[in-house]
Amino acid sequence: MSITVLKGGNVLDLDRGVLLEHHHVVIEDDRIVEVSDRPVDLAHAQIVDVRGKTVMPGLIDCHVHVLASNANLGANAGQPNILAAIRALPILDAMLSRGFTSVRDAGGADWALMQAVDTGLVPGPRIFPSGKALSQTGGHGDFRPRGDLLEPCSCCFRTGAIARVVDGVDAVRLAVREEIQKGATQIKIMASGGVASPTDPIANTQYSEAEIRAIVEEAQAANTYVMAHAYTGRAIARAVRCGVRTIEHGNLVDEQAARVMHEHGAFVVPTLVTYDALARHGAQFGLPPASVAKVAAVQQAGRESLELYAKAGVPMGFGSDLLGEMHAFQCGEFRIRAEVLGNLEALRSATTVAAEIVEMKGQLGTIAAGAIADILVLDGNPLADINVIAGEGEHVSYVLQRGKIVKTGDSARPN
Repeated sequence: MSITVLKGGNVLDLDRGVLLEHHHVVIEDDRIVEVSDRPVDLAHAQIVDVRGKTVMPGLIDCHVHVLASNANLGANAGQPNILAAIRALPILDAMLSRGFTSVRDAGGADWALMQAVDTGLVPGPRIFPSGKALSQTGGHGDFRPRGDLLEPCSCCFRTGAIARVVDGVDAVRLAVREEIQKGATQIKIMASGGVASPTDPIANTQYSEAEIRAIVEEAQAANTYVMAHAYTGRAIARAVRCGVRTIEHGNLVDEQAARVMHEHGAFVVPTLVTYDALARHGAQFGLPPASVAKVAAVQQAGRESLELYAKAGVPMGFGSDLLGEMHAFQCGEFRIRAEVLGNLEALRSATTVAAEIVEMKGQLGTIAAGAIADILVLDGNPLADINVIAGEGEHVSYVLQRGKIVKTGDSARPN
């Protein structure tokens, strides 16, 4: 048994939205066992002095593609499998350094990569993998170019592919069962057109309602849920009525669709930072011109969607959805959220709300007795200044994962 005490820090209680000054966090093995301001004197404990620093839960990004080392997703899928996997390793390590102790991968990452992190083989955030996202022919996961001959899609065999093409009720049922058998913790589908794919307009709906309901039914049979890429109000409401639990992106939502989400208890995971990054750097980093042209249609609308979701009472999780070299902008999402919703809600999106989305409420996203000791120590208070968390990890003093210090920032090292 190992005991670690984070001594004298200011603990951020995100449920109540308050800072608990000069509190001690006692960790036994991988769990928090006590959070209090009483004196702590434990023999043989490792004492970490965090006076004047903010202690908060490790961050959770609910929409990443850790295997997307190339902004051109078609080219990404064409990489040799081993190369695609190796290129994911620095992406994972950098996420952990920025304070993300957990991520939900929205297409690409699998059980094997999850195990590599869980066993300590590679440093990175805990991964909730979706396996390959499911896409109809010509949908957001179909990156085959237009032509007079449509070759069979080999995407399900490519490590760098974020999705697989599958059509028909029976076929999607089998695909869900296969992804779950291979270790997916939830199922991702493409329910509308998208930005990064070459041949599907954003306004299109994708998959028939019968197919979506079959996918949801199979996921529920396996005690999990479906997350759906969807932009327009029509696509969003349609997916949610079919049983989808989380909507990804959702930039073009309308009031009616937001009400439908609230009525069905659905979540949304906006991913606004990716559109800023794509607008500025997409072409430079290889995003095809057809995709660059789509960005403007959703960029500003995404910011406006936050107010619609808040008004309708739809809980919003944190997502980044960045590709290639643009992964470095991950924490910029906090700044965008804070401008519209305030610092507290921006922080909750990556902690308390995100923990609900990954079905780990009370285990992740909180500093409380019984929770897993995924903890972030910051040099500064993000409730007062969102820039403390919205950079590239420069204010991160310590990252703890399962009770162990896995990252130490410059501000925690002795001079």
